[in-house]
Amino acid sequence: MRDIVMRALDTAKMRGATYADVRVVRSRSQSLSVKNQVVEAMTDNDDLGFGVRVIVEGRWGFASSYRMTLDEADRIAAQAVSIAKASARVPGPDVRLDDPRSLRATYETPIQKDPFEVSFDDRIAVLMKSCEEMMKVKGILTAEGEIVVQRENKIFASSEGSFIEQDLVETGCGIEAMAVDEGEVQKRSYPNSVGRHQGTEGWEFIERWDLPGNASRIAEEAVQLISAKPCPPGRTTVILDGSQVALQIHESCGHAIELDRVLGTEAAFAGMSFLTTDKLDGTFRYGSEKVNMTADATIPGGLGTFGYDDEGVPAQSTPIVRDGLFVGYMTSRDTAPILGQQSNGTARADGWNRIPLIRMTNVSIEPGDWTFEDLIADTDEGIYMATNRSWSIDDRRLNFQFGTEMAYEIKNGKLGDLVKNATYTGITPQFWGSCDAVGNRDEWVVWGTPNCGKGQPEQVAHTGHGAAVARFRDVQVGVMQ
Repeated sequence: MRDIVMRALDTAKMRGATYADVRVVRSRSQSLSVKNQVVEAMTDNDDLGFGVRVIVEGRWGFASSYRMTLDEADRIAAQAVSIAKASARVPGPDVRLDDPRSLRATYETPIQKDPFEVSFDDRIAVLMKSCEEMMKVKGILTAEGEIVVQRENKIFASSEGSFIEQDLVETGCGIEAMAVDEGEVQKRSYPNSVGRHQGTEGWEFIERWDLPGNASRIAEEAVQLISAKPCPPGRTTVILDGSQVALQIHESCGHAIELDRVLGTEAAFAGMSFLTTDKLDGTFRYGSEKVNMTADATIPGGLGTFGYDDEGVPAQSTPIVRDGLFVGYMTSRDTAPILGQQSNGTARADGWNRIPLIRMTNVSIEPGDWTFEDLIADTDEGIYMATNRSWSIDDRRLNFQFGTEMAYEIKNGKLGDLVKNATYTGITPQFWGSCDAVGNRDEWVVWGTPNCGKGQPEQVAHTGHGAAVARFRDVQVGVMQ
């Protein structure tokens, strides 16, 4: 592999590249899904290839291949140079990178138990037991579960002298119970919705979240939702559980601080951003003084955790919001110089045949001082909402509506009746401006989002969001139609 990498770099430079990098990525993933105690799918994918990215005459060129030979390294490097030269014929600003980097390094995800060494039989047993427990609850129509394990071996090398090797491991899991009665459908998910929760850990991740031990509870909640009353509409105090706060961060902050979106060079799927560069003067109020957010690729176990990004920039922690004021973006080597900055290491690609884009790392809200119990007790009236069910946000990341799987009324400092089909809506700065309390470190979890889409052709990124239960005042709530 080293020979292929160095050959591609040499060819690119000989053909006129002023900068070149090569990424070799081997990705292996295994997934297993069970429905109603029947194994529905088992996959084992192994993928290997390399990509060459160059700058020629001030423009990017990129080409890739799965053929791992020296001749192919020559061909792909030459093709990347040709593409860059063709791009240079179109008027536009030249690419400018931040300061050169020459790093020799390795990084491995710290794990306790290699998930690939756990047999499929043992993985199936976890999901079978979970589905069995859910199906014991009267009223459950379907019970599903999923376990996914992934390993990426990556080599990055550049014409600036960097050579970086990484071994990244991820493990994820989730279960879902669906109840049906008289044409109504309700579901509950654990640990999170939209497929699964995931982290950069080993099999210990599965053991810690204990799917079988939580299966009966979520099935019972799904059945209880069928007969629950609808969420009462109006303006009230809302308390969100940590997983819902994580998705709120993802949609209304994470995408909004991707500098390529801000600059208008990337607008697919999630649009652009209201956090334009004129707001980076330290005075724009993103939220209340209780809101502190950080993009940190070094958090142990976070799904957005790694050693180096796909431009060879070390993982790091970047302040985004401090005491409610907006202070920073996620950047890449070719966007940071526009702000007079250095890249903060957030450029990542979905495999060897895609170019790096600015992607969320672990964009998190810093813990506050509250326990869940004290936060409920301190709230006279409101709605507690848990586990995302639906989301919608406009193309500038401003106007949004979210729905949750489950909610409870809060009356006189206590959880009251279960309510269903709850939604809340708002405008990003006003909503975060209404935050007056955040859960403490014991309530804080780095939630994994393994399905964040961006780019054309689409790239799916794995991102993390540290979050705890949080309270928001004077929020419009309603009922999902």
